[in-house]
Amino acid sequence: MTRPLVLVVAAALYNSRGEILLAQRPEGKAMAGLWEFPGGKVEPGETPEQALVRELHEELSITVDENDLEPISFASHNYPNFHLLMPLFRCLVWTGDVHPREGQSFAWVAPSSLHDYPAPAADIPLFRQLSGK
Repeated sequence: MTRPLVLVVAAALYNSRGEILLAQRPEGKAMAGLWEFPGGKVEPGETPEQALVRELHEELSITVDENDLEPISFASHNYPNFHLLMPLFRCLVWTGDVHPREGQSFAWVAPSSLHDYPAPAADIPLFRQLSGK
């Protein structure tokens, strides 16, 4: 069965303590309650970096420079109705304070504790990679 390809982009935002920001999907959305990296869909005409800069501003109220995004990995996962391709970028520098704009909960998580947070199937291999487990 052919599934549509959905291209999304995500950020592993690291604070000064080396913790990574996770966002909890809000009620009413697919996979509600699961924890994931902030980010979202790449719109037509956008590069992944442009999409991530836009998404981080829309979701978190922060400003990120494309030059501060370092590609580190990707996820490729078959969900029942679509195939997800998700580049993951490391980001250590941004302007502004993180404030949820879409009703999400957030948590700063030590890399070794990422697996303590239930996540969408596509994120789990990335959690494993970043935690070294």
